[in-house]
Amino acid sequence: MNQQQKVQNTETQVPKTPQMSERDFVNDVLASEKYLTGAYSIALNEASNQGLYQDLAAIFKETQDCQRNLYNLMFKNGWYSLEKADQHKIQQAYQQYSGYMNQFPAQ
Repeated sequence: MNQQQKVQNTETQVPKTPQMSERDFVNDVLASEKYLTGAYSIALNEASNQGLYQDLAAIFKETQDCQRNLYNLMFKNGWYSLEKADQHKIQQAYQQYSGYMNQFPAQ
């Protein structure tokens, strides 16, 4: 991917050593939080007890907020980049999913 297709802040440099850097630690925790939000999402879908569901929902929200804060930290430090949205791809996806809408019964 060329640089013009990336959205990224200037990278905060970290020492290149065998020891884990701040970037390595934050990236590791971010990956764990992403995994946990996925697992909590499944648990929420399958919780049959309302009290358990509410407890899981609160924990999920805290975990999701933590994940978002870590993502923001990574992005701010230039350690996380995104691909710019290509207008042609956006239009194709819009047309594809708009076509699906016609398959549902009118409401």
